[in-house]
Amino acid sequence: MAKNVLVKPLITEKTENISENENRYSFVVNRKANKLEIKDAIEAMYGVAVVSVNTAIMPSKAKSRNTKSGILRGRKSAYKKAIVRLAEGDIIDFYGDL
Repeated sequence: MAKNVLVKPLITEKTENISENENRYSFVVNRKANKLEIKDAIEAMYGVAVVSVNTAIMPSKAKSRNTKSGILRGRKSAYKKAIVRLAEGDIIDFYGDL
């Protein structure tokens, strides 16, 4: 169940700041997953208590890059993002023992 809902954790500078300061973590999730499924999947996979779940569908974007053979144009696909707030004292360690 959790494998079908959670695609990957979203690790950027901005998400690292909110995870340190506000105890909120971001994930890329399945487009068809609802907030209850996301909450259950995170609680089952990481063993933490989820207080709230906010979701957003991030739109696709046009991307281009310059190469020797000219300009290559393409699209970055759309995805659904979930930001979860954990209970006080719970943390998720994405890096393990690095």
